[in-house]
Amino acid sequence: MKPTFISAIILLWAISTQAADFVSLFDGQSFAGWHAPDGKKPGAGWKAANGELHLDGTPGGMLLSDKEYTNFELEWEWKVESGGNNGVKYWVTKVGGKEWLGIEYQMIDDSKHPDGLKGGSHVTASIYDIKEPAKDKPLNPPGEWNKSRVVVKDGKIEHFLNGKLVCEADTKSAEWQTRIAASKFKNKVAFAPGHGHIMITDHGDETWYRNIRVREL
Repeated sequence: MKPTFISAIILLWAISTQAADFVSLFDGQSFAGWHAPDGKKPGAGWKAANGELHLDGTPGGMLLSDKEYTNFELEWEWKVESGGNNGVKYWVTKVGGKEWLGIEYQMIDDSKHPDGLKGGSHVTASIYDIKEPAKDKPLNPPGEWNKSRVVVKDGKIEHFLNGKLVCEADTKSAEWQTRIAASKFKNKVAFAPGHGHIMITDHGDETWYRNIRVREL
């Protein structure tokens, strides 16, 4: 059956609606939509201006999204200083009533930072300390912008770097449980429960973010 004019209009509407579902998580000039953990204010190390969220290397603390997410697509651009380290976490909850923990998309100088030099699940775009990314990932060097994307749907997670899928996992699989048991999170009860906040971390190094946006799936 050939598509009718009405069905074509509906299809175009659905496509345009899907594209419009992305919501900006950073307005380019304030911390609207974000808060520091445990009722604290964002530290002085964070600066929001001129379309960029900048951690200047002095203490800023972690930033949590006001909203929690389960299935979502998250995009952002970032760069770190030479030798720098940072990350974006998701499904972040307060584990054991003590620590804000979640799955981390690692962002690091692979060639200079001591943690990056460990390789494997400690390099850029890894599922930090759980699964390593593809070795041929398209990574731009420190000081240059990279674009990252995380897609989370029904327990399956995907990490993209500069347009390429470089790491994926199924959090409902036996392999995932094996990897968690071999990671630093093995004794963290209820780690990454399938929902939670998005977190921008502070590892003490200068980092820049821009064009942070998310859509729920």
